[in-house]
Amino acid sequence: MSKHVGIYLGIGANLSISGHDNPKSGCLAAIDYLTADGAISLEAISPWYRTEPVPVSDQPWFYNAVLKIKTDLSPSDLIQRIHNVEAEMGRVRLVRNEARVIDIDIIDYAGQINGSDPILPHPRMDQRAFVLYPLRDLASDWVHPQTGRGIDDLIAELKDQNIHPE
Repeated sequence: MSKHVGIYLGIGANLSISGHDNPKSGCLAAIDYLTADGAISLEAISPWYRTEPVPVSDQPWFYNAVLKIKTDLSPSDLIQRIHNVEAEMGRVRLVRNEARVIDIDIIDYAGQINGSDPILPHPRMDQRAFVLYPLRDLASDWVHPQTGRGIDDLIAELKDQNIHPE
């Protein structure tokens, strides 16, 4: 199995951003904002999925996708840029796993492994159907940089999580 190298971001939301009809349209606006100045270019976007909140709660379901991007920004500059975009879009970080208008995470930065700020690859990505299914849509040969496990093996080990193609 070959290792698919790229920079992948997870994106999702379960609340609508002011001026947008639904969480997905807010995510699309965030992608436009993220790529507006040309420092980040969008190479591909996975199909969208509707997903149950993790952990399960009475929150609205999420819209989730994975983006493949190209950038010369370092991982730390990229996460700062992402946090700036989230703040501009109205994201306020108060409680972990709360409902949100936008959430963008670095899933994998070209196979790099980093222990802090940002942690690479994303520390819980291999437990999240809302990351693995859309990532597989973009990179079916992707291999976890730390464990060397293929994406199909990771998906096979997921606990029950409700995820549905949009």
